[in-house]
Amino acid sequence: MPVSLAALAAMLAIALAGKRDAAETHSTTTPKVRQSATAAQDGAPTYIGFDRNDYPGDAALDALRKAFAFCGYWLNAPPGENSDTWKGKRVILRERGFGFLVLFNGRLDKELKAGRGPRLMGANDAAAAVRAAQTEGFPPGTVIFVDQEEGGRMLPEQREYLYAWIDGVNASGYRAGVYCSGMSDKPGTGGVITADDIRETAGARQFAFFVYNDACPPSPGCVFSTPQSMSRSGLPFAQAWQIAQSPRRRNLTARCRATYAEDGNCYPPALAAQKIFVDVDAARSADPSNGR
Repeated sequence: MPVSLAALAAMLAIALAGKRDAAETHSTTTPKVRQSATAAQDGAPTYIGFDRNDYPGDAALDALRKAFAFCGYWLNAPPGENSDTWKGKRVILRERGFGFLVLFNGRLDKELKAGRGPRLMGANDAAAAVRAAQTEGFPPGTVIFVDQEEGGRMLPEQREYLYAWIDGVNASGYRAGVYCSGMSDKPGTGGVITADDIRETAGARQFAFFVYNDACPPSPGCVFSTPQSMSRSGLPFAQAWQIAQSPRRRNLTARCRATYAEDGNCYPPALAAQKIFVDVDAARSADPSNGR
């Protein structure tokens, strides 16, 4: 039986209303805390990169590029160091095809307690990170990951510092990220995962996560050939995952010790003789900081 124009119009209106209802339902079920990293998808592309405190030297870049899509890039002196040897190296790394994981060394709790106030220190460090990123030629929109070395539940002064830093970087046109623990601070149950603690208390702030969890499992250890599925990290919101550290933490890596060198370090192919060891990272992008 032929359908009248009026009936067709009514059917179209019902269909459109249904689509609007579905969209509204999706928006109201979006988690309150939103991060810039997307949820993990099994089978999604994963890329392998490296980071280390000291710049490896121009002569090592070709060998490193064969194994890695991206590299960590410090904007200030890394933990335990007095200087930053990565300064001025963005151009040559970009020319060699590397993506970037841009890092800024944050403050330890003892520094925050001895300083002029964690909120002010966070704001000042955010400004310093942005200036350094601009000096190095990283474009606006680059994600800068602040290094939160200390794990467990964040103390009040650590939260103040961290959120002031995030707010300052986001307000500058760059984007904030946090490098922190992605593993429980206690064996078994009842421990705190720093990344979860930060995420759950950050309000509506938007930022990315670079987490470390080198325990085997879920980490495969010091490997380079097989991309590590990000979903195995246990933190689906993470943009990047540090899967191996040099030297290895023996109490956490016994099951994958054979993947490390005898001295406990992780050496890329063709660079063991030069003793150029690295930390190994997995990420959703070949340029996790969007810094090319």
